[in-house]
Amino acid sequence: MSLTKRIVLTLLLSIIISIIITSFVSNYMINRKFETYLIEEQNTKLKKVKDIVENLYKTKGPYLNEEDISKLSSLEGVYIEIKNDTGKTVCNSHNNHMDHHRRMMRNMRKPRIIEGNYIEKEYPLYDNNNKIGTLIIGYMDKSYLTESAIIFKETLSKSFLMSTFITTLIGFIISIVLSKELSYPIINITDTANKMRKGDLSSRSKINTNTKEIKDLSNSINYLGETLQKQDNFRKKFTSDISHELRTPLTTLQTHIEALIDGIWEIDEKNLLILHEEVDHLTKLVNELRDISKLEELELNLNKSYFNISNELEKITESFKPIFKKSGYEIITKIEPNVTILADKDKFKQIIYNLISNSYKYLDKDGKIILNLRNDKDCVHIEFKDNGIGIHKEDLPNIFNRFYRSNNHINKKNDGSGLGLTITKSLVEAHGGKITVESILGKGTTFNIILPVK
Repeated sequence: MSLTKRIVLTLLLSIIISIIITSFVSNYMINRKFETYLIEEQNTKLKKVKDIVENLYKTKGPYLNEEDISKLSSLEGVYIEIKNDTGKTVCNSHNNHMDHHRRMMRNMRKPRIIEGNYIEKEYPLYDNNNKIGTLIIGYMDKSYLTESAIIFKETLSKSFLMSTFITTLIGFIISIVLSKELSYPIINITDTANKMRKGDLSSRSKINTNTKEIKDLSNSINYLGETLQKQDNFRKKFTSDISHELRTPLTTLQTHIEALIDGIWEIDEKNLLILHEEVDHLTKLVNELRDISKLEELELNLNKSYFNISNELEKITESFKPIFKKSGYEIITKIEPNVTILADKDKFKQIIYNLISNSYKYLDKDGKIILNLRNDKDCVHIEFKDNGIGIHKEDLPNIFNRFYRSNNHINKKNDGSGLGLTITKSLVEAHGGKITVESILGKGTTFNIILPVK
């Protein structure tokens, strides 16, 4: 079942059930209260008849005019019979037998009055607290349901039915509008997701809605599309770069080996050194491809232990100083001594190696890297500051993305895969830390790492 139909049917069913329950309860309560009111009115009428008859009987006694009783009986729609204190009938509202009176009262009833049972009530008549007789009032037990009362109850029932129909119709219209408002954006988002699944990563969800959850879902789908598209572009670019990089050394190796086979080249140290350099280049490219595999399954199992981070940083920088000196560069350290942290020593070394190597690639003449270590109670701050070529402002948000390599200001030494900083960031975050970068084009770059002590 489509979302639209499900929403319409659910809302409609909820409305109908609610209306039925409300109508039933309201109709029952109103009818009950109304009948109670009518019964109270009937009892008030009977008491009124009793008071009138009692006054007449006290005044006239045995000489009570039967015509007055008949008029009162006809006016109030009841049978009246008066007995003296010995039980003898003094007068009644009709001289025929009781059954005839019942038939008369039934004939007097209007056609719309509900059929009921004839009942009689006895009321003692008093004169100064002395019983002087008995009053018998006969009436139909449903006589309080007059035509007006029946019309009122029927009108009430009809109004509930009409309200049910109108409310159901309005609810149906509202449910259709609401279902379309909810389903159309979701259908649009689903279509966008399906297009992405089929390879169209440029597809974007375009919806106009005020529903926060749907808007958030649309934004998430669009963000996912943008991320996938960037990753796809990065992969394509990386594949193209790797293909080009592999082709060059392989072609060189093939040419040189053929020259050796044909005797054009002699097998001497110089020619073997050229082949060795090309093999090293290929090995480096293969290692970068291996890094990609590592990155894909970078659910790190950290082997943490306490170690002196100050000593480790000193050792790492010492190992890099010959390389820096050979290129005319300088590496300066400002390390706070005896700083200890709980971390994976090998992964920590990889973080430092990656950052120093990355900075080295982008140094120019008189290049310099300053490494600072500062302990701050619960965490340590490590800063790498260089005076290299810097990073373009547009590239800064992307430098930690996998496969990303800037097209601007590429240094000739930058032949990497674009994975070093991505792996570094993942390693830092695996330790519960944070890495940020600041850079000014042409002046240099600063990386800041914050790692928890424990």
